[in-house]
Amino acid sequence: MQIVAPREIEDYVIQTAEFMSPPRWHIGHTSWFFETLLQAYQPSYKVYSEEYLFYFNSYYEGFGARIERPKRGTKSRPTVKDTVAYRKHIDEQMLGFLESVEKEGEAATILSLVRLGLEHEMQHQELLVYDIKHLLGDQYVAAIKARPAAATRVEGMAEIEGGLFWLGYDSRGSSPTVREASGGTPNSDFAFDNEKPAHQVFLQDYALDRALVSNGDFLEFIRHGGYQNFRWWFSEGWEVVNRDAWRAPLYWELQDGQWMIRDFAGLHPAESKADEPVSHVSYYEASAFAKWAGKRLPTEAEWEKAATINPQTGERQNFPWGNDAIDSAKANLFENGLWAPASVGSLPAGQNAYGCHQMIGDVWEWTTSDYVPYPGFKSEFDEYNDKWFVNQKVLRGGSYATPQSHIRSTYRNFFHAHERWMTSGFRCAKDM
Repeated sequence: MQIVAPREIEDYVIQTAEFMSPPRWHIGHTSWFFETLLQAYQPSYKVYSEEYLFYFNSYYEGFGARIERPKRGTKSRPTVKDTVAYRKHIDEQMLGFLESVEKEGEAATILSLVRLGLEHEMQHQELLVYDIKHLLGDQYVAAIKARPAAATRVEGMAEIEGGLFWLGYDSRGSSPTVREASGGTPNSDFAFDNEKPAHQVFLQDYALDRALVSNGDFLEFIRHGGYQNFRWWFSEGWEVVNRDAWRAPLYWELQDGQWMIRDFAGLHPAESKADEPVSHVSYYEASAFAKWAGKRLPTEAEWEKAATINPQTGERQNFPWGNDAIDSAKANLFENGLWAPASVGSLPAGQNAYGCHQMIGDVWEWTTSDYVPYPGFKSEFDEYNDKWFVNQKVLRGGSYATPQSHIRSTYRNFFHAHERWMTSGFRCAKDM
């Protein structure tokens, strides 16, 4: 509600594209999620409105009929006022319900679903930021904090030894190679089912960029004809480039021969933001740049090993910097209030032992890995993650719009290869 507060009432109901959602829908949908829990576990609960069940459902076929995603912005009702009243009602019902949960025989199941609902809400907080940017851009009055200056120059690639590696999350929040759980952060006591089970994979020796690819780097790709040369692109990517007339990342604008970047703070020459990680690029664009640069994108296992293994001790850590909890000096996440990626090299406290910076926060990082279930996967909630295991790619690390308590080094985000409305960037890898 704090995120939507600066908006005018008209802003709540607009849907700017098929893949976006009106802010009103987000604040209703996250409450709808909790209402399904009340329906299932509180016998005396009465549904607030059958109409709301239809409109605020997203993709859950098991919960009945729902409005199609591209049509969420075609309805003016329920009004914003009614939606806020609905949200208040569900909050009150949930708070009352939680007071009696310890008396219920299914308390553990209920509490696990409540935690899932909170994590689900944090996902939609991030999606709200994306939708607000697409709808309003710099017309949204964000309380933007001053960006930290680059404290160090980040160059080169880290050489990382291959071998067997435990990929994924286990019940202790780390791999089976860790002797005991450490850190004690809220990030390490929860994971989505798609992060499980931890399993061994074999990696060849590889190298990974210490820095995220920057706007300045990507500007060079553009100026060297990157969007005009089919050699760098997958066939499907080249089709999208030509069909949609892509010439630069989303939110880049060409004015009088100069590339400009629009963000929450306004419109800026790309050169003035050259040191920021490039964002709003698709998997196709990321892989094209990597090929042009003589490199490739990392696999998610390569990314996770770099983000979790201390090469000096061989032990696994919760985060790239170790087991200390996240704070604003280590990672640029939503609580930092930058509303944009931080300059490369401005968060040296968050680097890993290999010298790789900003692996957590700033931009979700594309990997070349397909979004598929891990061996031994078991669904923990129908239609949440398992129905999406096809035709998507994995991204890692979180973004400046991700809440601090929501991100983990094992977190697997996923999007289609052509999508770029989310805060997505990348770093490159290569074989050794």
